[in-house]
Amino acid sequence: MSTSGFETIIYQKQEGIAWITLNRPQVLNVYNIKMRDELWQVLGAIKEDNEVTVVIIHGAGDKAFCAGADLSEFLRAPSPTAARQARWKRDLWGLFLSLPQPLIAALHGYVLGSGLEIALCCDLRIATEDAQFGLPETGLGIIPAAGATQALPRLIGKGKALEILLTGTELNAQEAYQLGLVNFIVSRHELLTAAEKIATRIASYKQPVIRWAKQAVHHGLDLSLQQGLEMEKKLAALALRGHT
Repeated sequence: MSTSGFETIIYQKQEGIAWITLNRPQVLNVYNIKMRDELWQVLGAIKEDNEVTVVIIHGAGDKAFCAGADLSEFLRAPSPTAARQARWKRDLWGLFLSLPQPLIAALHGYVLGSGLEIALCCDLRIATEDAQFGLPETGLGIIPAAGATQALPRLIGKGKALEILLTGTELNAQEAYQLGLVNFIVSRHELLTAAEKIATRIASYKQPVIRWAKQAVHHGLDLSLQQGLEMEKKLAALALRGHT
């Protein structure tokens, strides 16, 4: 197992599985600028690490995966030029989505705002029975700025996504499961074990095939059906070539 010292996250790697823990439990793992920068650093390292086959991200403490962003930091807007430069240098959400390895979000307690957006950047989501999901931004006079307006309707459909975005409706774990927002519901004490079990299964398969399958789905969503089928055909040929 390898560990790295950060202030707001914990990073560990064991047997090809990378574990990222959001580690601000005293404030419900709220996402702040320091966490953004540390996630940027560790995700960049994971992307280039061929030993990492699967990534699990979860939150420390008993109350929350992540209860949103620290608005006292993010709403202190810099000048437009500085904001553009900071976004270019720290496009964390684009980095999340660019990882070739599958990402598993292990979710408990509050999964709100930026916490939900982190979960939406992952490929699989496991939730505990006490998990609560929501996007409270519109009630605060802002809109989600890390992809929720685009990722959520792609996952659960336009109508329900608009309901959540416009009314601030929160979902419990069962409602999230019924909508397809989460893949599995487990008890609190089973959460990390369940995530590790799924990760271990994925890690046991041929990794180029896993990465091509992920690529086919994610890139295919931005293509026409015909273009997507052509891409699938090319990637399937690469996979078959590995058997010859």
